[in-house]
Amino acid sequence: MQFILLSVLIILVLCLPLIWHKVEENLEPFLFICGVLAVFISSSWSKDLVKEAFTEPFHICLAVFIVGLAFKKFHFFIRNVVHVSVTKIGLRWTMFLIVLILGFTSSIITAIVAALILSEVAAELSLKRSERIKLVIYTCFAISIGSVLTPIGEPLGAIIISKLANSPHKADTVFMIKLLWPYVTSAILFLSFLAYRIVDHESNTAFEKQEAFHSIKDILLRTAKIYIFVSGLILLGDGLKPLAYKTIFHLPPQALYWVNLLSAVLDNATMAAIEVVPEMSRETLIYLTVSLILGGAMMIPGNIPNIIVSSKLGIKSRQWAKVAIPLGLVLMLVYFLILLFTV
Repeated sequence: MQFILLSVLIILVLCLPLIWHKVEENLEPFLFICGVLAVFISSSWSKDLVKEAFTEPFHICLAVFIVGLAFKKFHFFIRNVVHVSVTKIGLRWTMFLIVLILGFTSSIITAIVAALILSEVAAELSLKRSERIKLVIYTCFAISIGSVLTPIGEPLGAIIISKLANSPHKADTVFMIKLLWPYVTSAILFLSFLAYRIVDHESNTAFEKQEAFHSIKDILLRTAKIYIFVSGLILLGDGLKPLAYKTIFHLPPQALYWVNLLSAVLDNATMAAIEVVPEMSRETLIYLTVSLILGGAMMIPGNIPNIIVSSKLGIKSRQWAKVAIPLGLVLMLVYFLILLFTV
């Protein structure tokens, strides 16, 4: 019964934001309620879990709040940088560089800071709504992919390195770079190319008016929403562990690759914490990690950059899914075929 209820819950998490407008408009409390239900169904309440759900979102929200205030202060400086870039190299090459630079630097500046920079820069470019959403999603894919390369980029890389620190892998700070660099490099370059092709024209206009974009009220509200969202993700990830344990263990790497589509709604670091064991082969580890970094960008709950950017720019679940799910499925299929012949 527990397995059935958790399976139904995860289907609801996947589908309701896409088909019910009220859920889409209130995604943060919806996800939090689903997290509470998951913990009740799995009977996994504990003091440690409550403490983690209460305290863990603080560092993310603090970063969002502080950087939000910083961008409020340096708003016109960033606007000028965007203007100079568009004037000197054009709109298309500017978008190419946004994806390229944030993708490759996210493992150093962290995925959170990269997402906040993306939110600011994307809001300044003179783009149609649909074009801006595409740019944001392509860049979030690049951030998700690039940030895994170091332990400081995002929790996924830190968890994998921590779990594999001893024999036989003896993972160090450059372990993920050596393991994944061909896949990360090719994916970010491809996403940068897609960003270059978003518009079929050049423009010397870089500005979108965002007069009320940086009000203190907006920054506080956005921070509160992200806090509820991250707390809900923590509860949901812990509550769904029994389902994950029953579906992932003893699977071949090729099957595990597709099971990790669950990372579209579950934090990929949570999935890694469940799946990664020291005895895991290099082949399985590559399949696992590539699927987690691709799957995590396909829906808003999949990783923190998605949550931050969608909240700041007002991108809804259906708008995100319309672009990100087809892109994610194509990337997963392409890299699945690449892994079949290269690993």
